[in-house]
Amino acid sequence: MAQLSSTIKDYRTSPATISKFSKTFPSLSFYSYFVRLVFKSGIKAKQGQYDSKAWRQDSLNLLHALERIGVCLKITGFEHLEQLQPPYVVIANHMSTLETVALPSILLPFTNITFIVKQSLLKYPFFGHILRARDPIAVNRINPRQDMKTVMEEGLNKLKNDISIIVFPQTTRTIYLDPKHFSSIGIKLAQRADVPVVPLALLSDAWGNGKHLKDFGRIDVSKKVYFAFGEPMWVQSRGKEEHQAIVQFINRKLEAWKNPKQFKSVSKSC
Repeated sequence: MAQLSSTIKDYRTSPATISKFSKTFPSLSFYSYFVRLVFKSGIKAKQGQYDSKAWRQDSLNLLHALERIGVCLKITGFEHLEQLQPPYVVIANHMSTLETVALPSILLPFTNITFIVKQSLLKYPFFGHILRARDPIAVNRINPRQDMKTVMEEGLNKLKNDISIIVFPQTTRTIYLDPKHFSSIGIKLAQRADVPVVPLALLSDAWGNGKHLKDFGRIDVSKKVYFAFGEPMWVQSRGKEEHQAIVQFINRKLEAWKNPKQFKSVSKSC
C-alpha cells in the first residue's frame, strides 16, 4: 500500500489480499486494531510523548487498517494543496469518525493542522489525551456566541503561528449536506485572519455511526471512501459567494459519488 505524500496527484487503494477473518468480521477486525492503537497512543499522549509525526503515523496506520479489511479509498485534489502556502482553513462536510482519524495523514505532509472539536471529545478515555496533545480549538456547542468568540480568538492565534485549521461547520454528522445547518464560521475565521479557504468534500459513511456508541458503528466494506480537495479561495467582502461555492462543491461531489452511473468520471473500481 502506498504512502500518502505531497508528491502524488491522487491516491487510490491498491489491490491487496484480505484475510478470511477480515472478510467475515470486518468491523471486529478493524476495531480490535483501532482500540489497541488508541490505547497505546493515549498513554504516550498523556505522558507528553505524542507529536505531529506520531499523529500522522497513527492516522496512516488506521487508513491502511481500513484497506486491509476491504475498504476502498480515493483521495484527489492534492495539486491544490501543493500550490498553496500555509496556513489556511479547510472547510469540510462531516459524516463519520473516519475523517477525524484520516485527515492528519492526508494534510500533515503539507501543513501543521488542528481541529475545531466539541469539548466533550476531550473527556474520552485515551482518545481525549490524543486530541489534547494536538491542541485543538474546543467549543461546547451550547452557546453559539461564546463558541464564535473562542474560534476567532484561538483560531487567529493558531493561524498566525502557521497552523492550519480544519472546520466541520455542520452541527452533527450526516450523510447529506443541508445548507441550513452548514455555518459560515470557517469563512469568517479565514476572512478575519486573511488566509485562504480550501473546500473539502468527503464521503465516509463506510464507517457508520453506532446506535449506542456513535464512534463505533458498522464498517461497511461495500461502500467506497472519497476525499476531494477543491481549489483554494480568498474570502471577498462578507464571504457569501465563497460560502455558497463551498456548499455547491461538496454537494456536486456527493451527488457524483452516490450516483456513479450518471457521472463517467467516477470509477466503478477501487
